[in-house]
Amino acid sequence: MHKTTGRWQLGLLLSLVTALLWGALPIALKGLLQYMDSVTITWLRFVIAAILLGGYLYYKNGLPSLDKIRNRASILLMGATILGLLANYILYMVGLSFITPESAQVMIQLAPMLLLVGGLFLFKESFNAAQWVGLLTFLLGLILFFNQRFEQLLSFQGGYSWGVFLIFLAAILWAVYALAQKQLLKFYASEEIMILVYVAGSLLFIPNSAPGLILELDGVGWALLLFCGVNTLVAYGAFAEALDHWEASRVSATLAITPLLTLLFMQLTGYWLPGYIDSEPLNSLSVFGAFIVVIGSAITALSKQKKPA
Repeated sequence: MHKTTGRWQLGLLLSLVTALLWGALPIALKGLLQYMDSVTITWLRFVIAAILLGGYLYYKNGLPSLDKIRNRASILLMGATILGLLANYILYMVGLSFITPESAQVMIQLAPMLLLVGGLFLFKESFNAAQWVGLLTFLLGLILFFNQRFEQLLSFQGGYSWGVFLIFLAAILWAVYALAQKQLLKFYASEEIMILVYVAGSLLFIPNSAPGLILELDGVGWALLLFCGVNTLVAYGAFAEALDHWEASRVSATLAITPLLTLLFMQLTGYWLPGYIDSEPLNSLSVFGAFIVVIGSAITALSKQKKPA
């Protein structure tokens, strides 16, 4: 079993770096949607990540070999991992084109919750009382956050409802990816899995992308593209390093503040660049709901699970 280094200060710092990057990501992606379509953005993110990570692994002589995929189970796991994350990326981007960054960030917090629920069925894990309280608190927070959107969401009318639904599907597929990757780690290291995902995304999305749009980018567009391309790679690297120094539950609890950071960054964006990106109309219940989502996520992450019988 992996043991942390005990350098919790470094683990906390790296966790906060990850939360900051993930908190800013949907805002940058939303801004980039003013320059190009969802498929092209997703393709470029995979290309940039594949080049950077591939170059690093090549330098370290750590590129993966497909020889490890020898049986049907490992092939299915690799397929679920790659397709799950690719579908998560594109559904999140398309959903984000219909809704605000705040809504997307709050809704995508379902992903780690669904991962825990998936563990109940696939790995025979179990929730203790505190985790159930955390899950119910999280769901209450979602209801409060979307209190001004009930009519739209329940009637499923308009682009906003469609966008929320796509983000929900993206969260499900992220959980599928994470559950499959958990088993695939028997064959590959995490960075080997990610380079295979990035290369697959670079190849699969290119037929429907428009690379020529890159030539139309201005300075802001280039800055947003580079930030989005590097963000995931750096954020996941900081996340993985944080787990080496600090307990996973505490890292997850720290990352639960990500929606609040997105709300804060959107307020700053609206102040410095008014009208640049549409923001979520927040009332006191919405803001309170966002805090409740964070509290529910933190409770669930920090509560230890019972060992399976």
